[in-house]
This record gives sequence, structure tokens and C-alpha cells, in this order.
Amino acid sequence: MSKVIAVANQKGGVGKTTTAINLSSCLAAKGKEVLVIDMDPQGNTTSGFGVNKNELENTIYELILGECSIEECLMKNVVEKVSLIPANVNLAAAEIELIDVDRKEYILKNEVDWIRDRFDYIIIDCPPSLSMLTVNAMTTADSVLVPIQCEYYALEGLSQLIHTVNLVRERLNPTLDIEGILFTMYDSRTNLSSQVVENVKGHLDQRIYRTMIPRNIRLAEAPSYGMPINLYDPKSAGAESYMALAGEVIEDTK
Repeated sequence: MSKVIAVANQKGGVGKTTTAINLSSCLAAKGKEVLVIDMDPQGNTTSGFGVNKNELENTIYELILGECSIEECLMKNVVEKVSLIPANVNLAAAEIELIDVDRKEYILKNEVDWIRDRFDYIIIDCPPSLSMLTVNAMTTADSVLVPIQCEYYALEGLSQLIHTVNLVRERLNPTLDIEGILFTMYDSRTNLSSQVVENVKGHLDQRIYRTMIPRNIRLAEAPSYGMPINLYDPKSAGAESYMALAGEVIEDTK
């Protein structure tokens, strides 16, 4: 039985795409079959796997509009054991084109159901907004993984995200859970990072991952080479952290 995890936070720059790419690749390195769905019009997850997002015939956009099948936009083995449904800037128009579509919240779920059994994990990278694309991802998902940057405004917007998850659970997807909170860009040398962690723990009744993703130069460099961190520099602190996170995710699925 596969597990579908949406990586979501309406704040930008918190490490959503970095987490989607590297968690997927590390799950694959641990022997799991993984599908990554890029739901962000920026298409950074797509290019992070070394795919030229501007030269694609079929993407998530064509899939959502019914212009291609899920098989036609599925890219197999972008890295070993990782398949990808790519995105590019065209996806930005999807919101407007879906306005009059019936049951538009379920479009992605209905498509993913065709191929869900082929994968152990399906990771969806959401856009940095609580949009119809994010709602589609949450309607498809079993759970939501929330990356939070270790910075002063970490809690800002988090209650809104949790409210959205609760609304989706009430109205569209009764089994949706919060998978956990993941701290990113953690710097053990600063008091601020520790304070943010304690602050979030004090305010939230949510699962928080033991693994924290450090600030790491190699992690920042990897996307420009179109490679996940465990392939770009397997011995880096970033690679070790994402491998540890993949271990936690697998543990939770048992």
C-alpha cells in the first residue's frame, strides 16, 4: 500500500522543494519506489532532478486539464527508483481554467489513483500558497509534511496552514493527517534556531521530526547540478540528514 505525502507550507523559502527532492531520492536509496509530483508552477522540483522544464510536451498542467493521461506525463527513473510528474510555468494558469470545472478538488486524486499501487511513496511538492493546486494535493494525500525554517517568523502562517488541513479533512479528505513538522536551515551555533524549535514545540500539538535539516552549502549547490544531495555529495551533512529523515518516514509507515 503506497503512502502519499504532500510537502506544504504557504510561506516561500522554507525548504519545501529541497525536502521533496531529497526525501524522495533518499527513500529510493533505501529501496523504495517513489513518485514525485511537482505541483509548483516554478517547476524547481522538476529542474532539481535535471529535467529541462521548458522543453516538456506533457506536464501536470496538461494532466489537470485532461489533455494527456498520467502515463503520458510520467517520467520514469529520473534517478534510480524515482519517477516524476513534471511542472513548468504553464501550471500558473490552471487556477483560472479550473474555475467552472465540477469537483475540481479531486482532479489530481482521480488521476493518481490509476497508478498509486506502483509506488511505495508519492511525494507532492506544493506551491507556496493555499491555492486550488495545494487543495488538490491535500485531497490526494494521506498526510502533510510541513517544513519550517528556523527563523523568527516560523510560527507565522502555520496556524493558517493547520486550519486549511482541518478544512480539507472536514470537507474533502477525511483521512488527511499532519505527517509532521520538519525544521530546516537549522544552525546549531545560534541561539535563535534552538529558541524557534522550543517555541514551536510549546505552541503546537503536532508530531515533530527528530531529524533537523542543517544549513548546508552542498545542499544549496545540488539543484544547480540537477542532482539530489545523496547523489551530489553523499557524505555531506545535508545528505546524512535527509537519509535520517527518510528512515523516520519509513518507520512511521510500518
